Amino acid sequence: MKLNVIVDERVYSVDVPPPMLIEAEEFFRKLDDDMDHGWQMGPEFIENPDKLQRCQIAANKLLTSLSGANETMVMLMAGYILKRLPGVAGVRIDTGGEMLHTEMIYDKPASRPPATPASDTPSPSRKLGKLEAMEQAGKDVTKVYQVGKSYRFAVRDLRTGEWLESGPQDSEQEAYEKRMQAYKRRLDELTG
Repeated sequence: MKLNVIVDERVYSVDVPPPMLIEAEEFFRKLDDDMDHGWQMGPEFIENPDKLQRCQIAANKLLTSLSGANETMVMLMAGYILKRLPGVAGVRIDTGGEMLHTEMIYDKPASRPPATPASDTPSPSRKLGKLEAMEQAGKDVTKVYQVGKSYRFAVRDLRTGEWLESGPQDSEQEAYEKRMQAYKRRLDELTG
């Protein structure tokens, strides 16, 4: 089985032999046992991670294993994701320290857990749960990026779907603080 792993602009294809999914089940159970005690996912401590969050944690471990060239752990983490989320074809790993922003990519939309509406942009009138809203807000507010000597970020307009760029900020820290304010505003809009 194959899992496409997207890190920034790079795509890695991890080929996991089907027998490994069976042979590694004891390892997967141990990983689940560790997560049963809760997990620090970015700034949030999640007491009882659900299936998607567990796979986001595994994706974060996969990222660490990729950077350390630990091929065995890369395969095990990819295998965990493939085994726990049937129908998953890939994972886009957040590299900004927000595990909850890591997203799973599915072959068929029908097999995707109902996390967001079909348009992928919730209508302003539909209120979301906290975790769902955090995930959506992370998609609707970009990371800080540099343009010339200034720093910016962009926010997706909920009504039009267009990206609105922030004003230029002199420092990355200043832009990050403004981005976090925009993220919090979007979170409030989504949760009501």
